[in-house]
Amino acid sequence: MLIKVWRFVTILFVVLLLGLAFAHVLERPAKMIYDAALYLTIQKTLYVAWGPPNIGGILEPAAIFATLLLAFFLRKQKRSCWLTLGAGFTLLLAFPVVFFVFVAPANEVFSAATPTSIPSNWMESRICWEMGHIIRFVLQLIALSLLQLSLFLEINN
Repeated sequence: MLIKVWRFVTILFVVLLLGLAFAHVLERPAKMIYDAALYLTIQKTLYVAWGPPNIGGILEPAAIFATLLLAFFLRKQKRSCWLTLGAGFTLLLAFPVVFFVFVAPANEVFSAATPTSIPSNWMESRICWEMGHIIRFVLQLIALSLLQLSLFLEINN
């Protein structure tokens, strides 16, 4: 019973995390045509809840922890364990790797800027930020797919 409840919690965390990433992907086309002042205003106002100490900043570590703990719980079920470990690995690629390579540096540029003092590299930072979130979305989608495949294969045994 513990494994079933923990699996439900894990999938719920990953789905909610994926929702945040999907929102970034859906917003991208419109944001790529915004001028610098509007883009920076949106970056500083719209995404407040995405980072710590708000829900987005708590949700990502919780999803990673839950997934890795689920893999531990599933250690006797080889196929499910490996699929869940794969999900954990892809979540760990999304955060911290992709986040700190693409997103965090852009966040630093944007946090130091104002709509009236636009940094000269804002377009490069925008591309890195947006690309980082697309990569993170794909990785999180793979993680969710692996978790669901693990469940599906287990149910059909």
